[in-house]
Amino acid sequence: MDKRVTVIDHPLIQHKLSILRDVNTGSKDFRDLLEEIAMLMGYEVTRNFQLEDIEIETPICKTKAKVLTGKKVAIIPILRAG
Repeated sequence: MDKRVTVIDHPLIQHKLSILRDVNTGSKDFRDLLEEIAMLMGYEVTRNFQLEDIEIETPICKTKAKVLTGKKVAIIPILRAG
């Protein structure tokens, strides 16, 4: 499989998918679940993104913080039927 594709088999996502697929799930709940699943997928696929240290100034003092490094990416959740 292409390394740019991540297949997610997370228990919480599986649970939400089951509810989403249920014939008794209404339109609003379907949309809400779809948004929740997309967010959870985003967390899962960005787990190994690289970070770099930077120095920032907060309202109180300067401190070290971490930011994403590398190329900008687009995360596109795809839920396929079947």
